[in-house]
Amino acid sequence: MRPLFSFLLLCFLSVNAKAQSRANKYVSLAAFSAQNAKPFGKFAGLFDETFHPGIQATYGRNISMGQNHDWFLELKLGYFYHRYVQHAIPFYLNFGYRYKITDHFSAETSLGAGYMHSISATAQLKLDSNGDYVKSKGAGRMQAMAMFSLGIGYTLNPHSARPIKIFTAYQQMVQMPFVRSYVPLLPYNTFIIGVCRNLKSKR
Repeated sequence: MRPLFSFLLLCFLSVNAKAQSRANKYVSLAAFSAQNAKPFGKFAGLFDETFHPGIQATYGRNISMGQNHDWFLELKLGYFYHRYVQHAIPFYLNFGYRYKITDHFSAETSLGAGYMHSISATAQLKLDSNGDYVKSKGAGRMQAMAMFSLGIGYTLNPHSARPIKIFTAYQQMVQMPFVRSYVPLLPYNTFIIGVCRNLKSKR
């Protein structure tokens, strides 16, 4: 997992350096609800079933900007709690396309991949040399992850120097390998809502 993490970070820094003179940097903070289900297999259940909450912070950059569209690259760090299963810390690189419908409204899609650290939410036991069960020590497991999302945004003040955008997204996420013997891929459906703001003035 360490080579994967290093590769993602180097790619992000490399693209940032090349695009620095022509791109806008931004940050965002979001909250989300997650449910494990097949891709696109759950939506209403994200709101009325057992709540698995999460938060996510993003540092992003528009690497190509047009009158009606942007291509962007983002570095994301999050946390979510799957009740009785795990605490998860995803850290990944996200690449996407944004279409600006009007000055206020936009739609976007993105793909991402990276690292997830999984910490069991319940006690882990193992047999010792005497045949007794004892707590298994450890700081969690290294996992890989991939995601795909569709989202919409509403910019409150599109003509200001540092516009603020409210956004929401429906995201598909896969954690792997969760348990190699019987659940190698653990899919999640997530609903995200957050706020985004430019770091630097557009003027």
